Amino acid sequence: MKIVVIGGSGHIGTFLVPRLVRAGHEVVNISRGTHKTYADAPEWQQVRQVVADREQEDREGTFGDRVAELQADAVIDLVCFTLGSATALVDRLRGTAGHLLHCGTLWRYGPSRQLPISEHTGSGTAPVGDYGIQKDLIARMLKEETASGGLVTTSLHPGHIVGPGWHPIGPLGNLDPAVWYTLSAGEPLEIPGIGVELMHHVHADDVAQAFEKAVERRDAAAGEDFNVVAPTALNVRGYAEIAASWFGQTATLETVTWDHFRRSTTPEYAEAAWDHLLRSHCLTIEKAIKLLGYAPRYEPEEAVLESVRWLIEHDQLSVAGPLREG
Repeated sequence: MKIVVIGGSGHIGTFLVPRLVRAGHEVVNISRGTHKTYADAPEWQQVRQVVADREQEDREGTFGDRVAELQADAVIDLVCFTLGSATALVDRLRGTAGHLLHCGTLWRYGPSRQLPISEHTGSGTAPVGDYGIQKDLIARMLKEETASGGLVTTSLHPGHIVGPGWHPIGPLGNLDPAVWYTLSAGEPLEIPGIGVELMHHVHADDVAQAFEKAVERRDAAAGEDFNVVAPTALNVRGYAEIAASWFGQTATLETVTWDHFRRSTTPEYAEAAWDHLLRSHCLTIEKAIKLLGYAPRYEPEEAVLESVRWLIEHDQLSVAGPLREG
């Protein structure tokens, strides 16, 4: 098939585009051309690159034309963040493309109420925050589009994506690099809340796998939405304990109030921690396993460790000691 990937130079595309090429597809990558992929792969030499500013062309009303003119069998949209942008693309591709696949987020669900959260069973609450609200609206619009006999669509909703080349969401639900130093040194780590709040990570290659399988199983994926996460989720205490053990340390965790935590860190890190831990997400992947054959390779701690090891090896993360082997 001819497959257009919008935003293929990012986290997911780094792994997805080479997968699609290896599967024998003709691949076109639309991106701003300002970002290098996170990992090199020889398959990129076979990919046609199209440079475009999606935001600007959305404002001008021309982006849908650009995509439609490529006459793709499938379009994978990894960088759509508003209902208006998604609707404009659907309207233009209706009748011209065989399948539109959209990348959503686990933040389409609000704070957890019943675990694990499944797609549209009432176990997930309404999203909070514009990012999650928009992604949920897009997913619902896509489902209705296909159900009404329009464009065949699928939405996939990853967890907190990790992999080599970027910082993972850490044990406190933020990107504070000092957390890793504290754990690697065996020093006390202050944790807000009670330490059982959950985070559900996923390796970028497992997300890529899910997209590849959704392309291959178009009929099964048509009109559906899927959670795409690791087989298990980590809570704050467990995550911190596992991370400390990578450095031969035992985590010393001190529970503090949220007010105390906010005073002890930056507003950015405090807000990120609150956003992640308030939601306390744990999702089921039963639907993706059954309909797509999704088979994630990475448990969350394995995915995070790969990311942390890469950051240390490339002098992008300061820690107190070396990672243990094995």
